[in-house]
Amino acid sequence: MKLCITSTGQEMGAKVDARFGRAPYFLIINTDTGSVEVVENSAAAQGQGAGIGAATQMLDKGVDGILTGRVGPNALRVFQTSGIKIFEDASPEDTVQEALARFNKGEYRDTPAQADIPSGGTGGGRGLGRGGGGGRGQGQGRGMGGGRGRQ
Repeated sequence: MKLCITSTGQEMGAKVDARFGRAPYFLIINTDTGSVEVVENSAAAQGQGAGIGAATQMLDKGVDGILTGRVGPNALRVFQTSGIKIFEDASPEDTVQEALARFNKGEYRDTPAQADIPSGGTGGGRGLGRGGGGGRGQGQGRGMGGGRGRQ
């Protein structure tokens, strides 16, 4: 299996990065042979879409699984549609080597398919939105009539 572990550094002794899309490095480990490929996350510095960019990078590398702290909903959808297994809850206190050892012992369960994630994402639809009435009217609806009606 080609397993990607999110990492703060380029070596097996580096700490696990719990953020999939913003992790600086991915260590791709062939669990059958023990070979390791270090990949710099080119999407980490993106303002938006880091998770999808990182997921695309891992698709291109042909990984079979991702081991990290958490995968966001957009990247999760990418992985679920492509059949890549997700193993979450890796501790940022562990090194990549320790996380791999725990993985090999079967201590991580793959994230179940979450068909109940709405296509708009999670969070109850309560985004910050744009604007917020910060103009002169402060969102009070003061149009040309000043709110007094025609006179």
